[in-house]
Amino acid sequence: HVQLVESGGGSVQAGGSLRLSCTASTDDYRNSCMAWFRQGPGKEREGVAAIYTTGGGALYAESAAGRFEISQDNVKNTVYLQMTSLKPEDTGMYYCAARIGGGCSGIQLPLFDVWGQGTQVTVS
Repeated sequence: HVQLVESGGGSVQAGGSLRLSCTASTDDYRNSCMAWFRQGPGKEREGVAAIYTTGGGALYAESAAGRFEISQDNVKNTVYLQMTSLKPEDTGMYYCAARIGGGCSGIQLPLFDVWGQGTQVTVS
């Protein structure tokens, strides 16, 4: 059973950058769609970006396009989210999620069946 562990969150000023990491505990991570979600204060959890671990293009929410980049390192079983030009509205808990054995048809919550514990991002 794969487990996901996020890291890299923190506090940053507006305009700054952060890189989040999500490491999967087993090779079951491969041939999966990996995604990042976030949940701001008083808001619903929303998809940010997704990538298929065996290659192909990435998907981005409109709020992330042009500022965030999702990437992967299959040797390390790790997916990254590089965030730049951060805004206060990017504040929230960021979660890594996996759709084991599934493709990346979208970044909707019901598609993903494994979740990490989250890492907090605060932009002031």
